[in-house]
Amino acid sequence: MKAIECLKYGDAENLVLSHVEKPTPKDDEVLIKIHATSVTTSDVLLRRMNQPTIPRFILQLIFGFGGPRNPILGMVTSGIVERKGKDVRSFNVGDNVFAFGSVSPVNRRFGSYSEYICLPEDWNLALKPANLTFEEAAAIPYGGLLATHLLSKMSINRGDKVLIYGASGSIGTMLIQLAKNAGADITGVCSSRNFDLVKSLGCDQVIDYTLTNAESKLETYQYVIDTVGNSKSSLLKERSKKALTSNGKYISIDQGTPSTPRQSFRLLKTLSEQEIIRPIIDRVFPLEKIVDAHKYVEMGHKRGSVIIAI
Repeated sequence: MKAIECLKYGDAENLVLSHVEKPTPKDDEVLIKIHATSVTTSDVLLRRMNQPTIPRFILQLIFGFGGPRNPILGMVTSGIVERKGKDVRSFNVGDNVFAFGSVSPVNRRFGSYSEYICLPEDWNLALKPANLTFEEAAAIPYGGLLATHLLSKMSINRGDKVLIYGASGSIGTMLIQLAKNAGADITGVCSSRNFDLVKSLGCDQVIDYTLTNAESKLETYQYVIDTVGNSKSSLLKERSKKALTSNGKYISIDQGTPSTPRQSFRLLKTLSEQEIIRPIIDRVFPLEKIVDAHKYVEMGHKRGSVIIAI
């Protein structure tokens, strides 16, 4: 089968198209013919592996030194069950499914940059919402699960003011919809070209972080949520950390290790079927253009998700 392998950490050109053996499902697994996956910010960070010395050493202990222990990256899957193990009861051959390759911080699987993948039936794996295409379904798990992780750190009451820094990315676009569904009054921070998008998802106010006086637009908020993390900062972000009510809370995606429990994945499926949340897709690349997709994500200005069609 075709697969993209990461030969070593570093530039996007280290991702190469290869032909590898098609996997065989174990007794508790299903074999999925992949129709779509996603290039996430986490994929890019893992491929680059350019963190400071101590964090980089810890990450390479987990993922491999010199290059990934599993050279086929990718954690998002959307496709069709082609085979199943003898003990599988929840899925049948021909089922349209979607999945995320992590159920806990220590229990994860890569391998979706390929034509096939095997996953256990008790994974973050579910029938694809019938109202979504394979590409749309692949735009749900990454941003959605990280957004539900951030939401779990809040206790939103109707009318609470919430500031979302990085509102137009894959996490931000999902968090806007989830927080609006919980009754929040939302201010989104992004560039002006994304104002219409984030307003359509539920933002009540917007701030253009590129303006020199952007910090003057801040009010006070019950929650200030940073979906971008420590890799990027600005005067606006630093000021927003203190733009809190007396009992307000600042939450960053980089605080601790995000959890991705199965109940959150099932919730995203339900909310997608009810059209309470909708996926946002920036661009779709073919598998053979994975290098271009990584370079685009690496620029840091994508709107929602970048999808790979296989």
